[in-house]
Amino acid sequence: MSLLPIIDSSPEPAGPQTTIGPTRGTYAFVSLGCPKNLVDSEKMLGQLALDGYQLIPEADGADFVVVNTCGFIESSRDESRSVIREMLDLKASGRTGGVIVAGCLPQRLEDDGGLLNEMPDIDHVVGVFGRDEIVKAADKLVGGITEQRELFRPAPMKALDDRARLRITPSHYAYLKISEGCDRTCTFCSIPKMRGKHVTKPIEMVMDEAHELAADGVRELNIVAQDTTYYGLDYYGEVRLAELLRQLETIEQIDWIRLMYLYPVHFNDDLIQTIAESSKILPYLDMPLQHISSPVLKRMQRRVDGAQTRELVSKLRATIPNLVLRTTFITGFPGETDKHFSELCDFVTETRFERMGVFTYSKEPGTPAIRLDGHLPDDVKVERQDELMTLQQSIAFDHAESLIGYELDVLIDEKVEENVWVGRSFADAPEIDACTYVSAENLDPGSLIPVEILRRDEYDLIGVAVDDDTAEL
Repeated sequence: MSLLPIIDSSPEPAGPQTTIGPTRGTYAFVSLGCPKNLVDSEKMLGQLALDGYQLIPEADGADFVVVNTCGFIESSRDESRSVIREMLDLKASGRTGGVIVAGCLPQRLEDDGGLLNEMPDIDHVVGVFGRDEIVKAADKLVGGITEQRELFRPAPMKALDDRARLRITPSHYAYLKISEGCDRTCTFCSIPKMRGKHVTKPIEMVMDEAHELAADGVRELNIVAQDTTYYGLDYYGEVRLAELLRQLETIEQIDWIRLMYLYPVHFNDDLIQTIAESSKILPYLDMPLQHISSPVLKRMQRRVDGAQTRELVSKLRATIPNLVLRTTFITGFPGETDKHFSELCDFVTETRFERMGVFTYSKEPGTPAIRLDGHLPDDVKVERQDELMTLQQSIAFDHAESLIGYELDVLIDEKVEENVWVGRSFADAPEIDACTYVSAENLDPGSLIPVEILRRDEYDLIGVAVDDDTAEL
């Protein structure tokens, strides 16, 4: 857990200054969870900045602290509670004036007595759909109004506006959230309970935000949603992701468009061809599959079976040149037999995903999977997770080895030491994938340069800039 630093940004809407006008008070901010939650954090930061609040790097001494929580699985809820308690301890010792808790955890607990019942020293609670109330909560806290309030709003019928964010990612990349919520009924997942039904952000609103981000220096757009391939179905009556991507390609300043959280349904030919023929949409697809055994997928209520999954993966590999696939799987789902797990291992071995994560099944309150029979012991879940990740490690190392001697474009993220920089190739999403370390002079974060790959270090690549004259933009 780390607090957000003071950010030097342009006064453009995509990156408002840390304060606008006289300072009304100081605050620290902790953002937990996924990139979709991070977008919500950036929106709240932007609102607080526009209202005159000053972001500082430490909660100790701040007028208040905001914790934007994750409530997805038990481990993330535990982390959120731990951070909240740490901030409440600061408050109890007089070292911060108050604590505001926002995001998924209070939203999830709203029907179970609420977070204020569990932690009554919290000053205000702001739910996922009440994020626009963050300034109201701050004003009451700084103004000395001590009445606790839970500021929830119903799930929106239209998409939330994510413009005028104070971004906390490096200036050259950003997350672009194109929808909210999810209409899937996966039996293990609590996201619909927290985030509501799928609500598409209209193409015009997405484009306005993308132009705003590009004007603020963004070169890489990471497209996120709860269910990216569903985009448009609720709003337009048909999926429109391909059309949105074609419009995003027209933004001159954007070099990379990366697709994340793609559900394996609604992957039509138009979308596949759009990705395959694009010079800006990266041949990198983050598509959580969860399993390959049809009986397990049926129990998960994924609405796709093993044969359809194999057919889609094969089609993507055959159509999109140099495709890198990232996926995630769940081990130990109720009813998963040794045969089902063996089938999953065979699938991973055959398909050779370049990037992969594995989670053990966890019992999530309020989800249908809790009522299924065949729950497995924790040690079996973990043993299967370890076995699958051991398989994947060998595959990932082989993939890294195959890139030695090749030249890759690398987007530089930061300097790590004199003449050594760290960045990412098209095959690596921020924060979750491997890195490329580059030997070069006179680079800047946000430079996109050709790099010759010399060797690997575990999952990471090591290379040298091909021509330093190309390093400066």
